[in-house]
Amino acid sequence: MGETEAKELFIELEDNEWPKEYITHDRQIARGIVYDEAGNFYFVRAERDDLFGKATMIETAGGGVESGENLAEAIRRELSEELGVEVEVLGKIGVVSDYYNVIHRHNLTNYFLCKVVSFGEKHLTKDEVENFHLSTLKLPFEEAVKEYELRRETPIGRLVANRELPMLRRAQEMIRESEAK
Repeated sequence: MGETEAKELFIELEDNEWPKEYITHDRQIARGIVYDEAGNFYFVRAERDDLFGKATMIETAGGGVESGENLAEAIRRELSEELGVEVEVLGKIGVVSDYYNVIHRHNLTNYFLCKVVSFGEKHLTKDEVENFHLSTLKLPFEEAVKEYELRRETPIGRLVANRELPMLRRAQEMIRESEAK
């Protein structure tokens, strides 16, 4: 894992979709770029209509790190909840520091490369089911990139694509590098 850590990405992004008035809080987030033996990637699709606007979007599974939880625990919990998957965490891809000005939040999103071990039941929250209509997307790399590009039609889609596409591309490089060994 030492070689992976040396190539860890750190990206800083601004929210150019909404004006920055003030930031009230930071949120530590853990997200997984999850793939299987066949080279498919797993994402969540959300359909939202909230402060961020009406949008259908693709996003990596993950979420906020809970009090007393470390990043490894958070990523395993989030992937189990949102995708119903048990994974092997292969390494850290990097961190994105970005903002959601509309909710006055600074995000520190930690991305991990994760390989599927097994699938089980999802454990979505009421909010994820009723307000975001979360569903699972299974896509090959090229189709995932196209889906992110398609979803740039909305402000939240642009913010998410700007944050996630560099991490997805780096994950694909890491997979190819490990397969070449």
